[in-house]
Amino acid sequence: MESAVKAKILYVDDEAHNLVAFRANFRRDFEVLTASSVSEALSMLENEDVHVLVTDQRMPEQLGTELLAQARSKYPDQARILLTGFTDLEALKDAVNEGKITCYVQKPWEAESLRKILVEAARTVAQTRGEKKLSRELIRTNEQLEFILRQRLIS
Repeated sequence: MESAVKAKILYVDDEAHNLVAFRANFRRDFEVLTASSVSEALSMLENEDVHVLVTDQRMPEQLGTELLAQARSKYPDQARILLTGFTDLEALKDAVNEGKITCYVQKPWEAESLRKILVEAARTVAQTRGEKKLSRELIRTNEQLEFILRQRLIS
């Protein structure tokens, strides 16, 4: 994101050391939020404007692909990234088809490579949100102009 406001990244993983490593690597570039469970992540998603959701696949409570699918239905403009230490084609298929992921990253991740992915994902989200905002403003302006035109035709 180009603006002074940092993109919010939510990273979900049941392994505490992964959460610490993620925050340490990306806290300067993004506002990093972390959750150690799916229920904690869902609560954060309700209360925070998250731009990019990054989740591990294998967690005790629920699979990452299931979380991504839930997030997609409630937050369609959000970028979604699946991180996993396993090569699981079924999980990848679910992530693409149900979670509409932006990217699939194999663990262990390399910081610079993941940083580039996160920057691009945040940029895309900002652009999409900006376009939607402009579209809403254009519709509102068009409605106002139509009202003014109708008023002039009546008088």
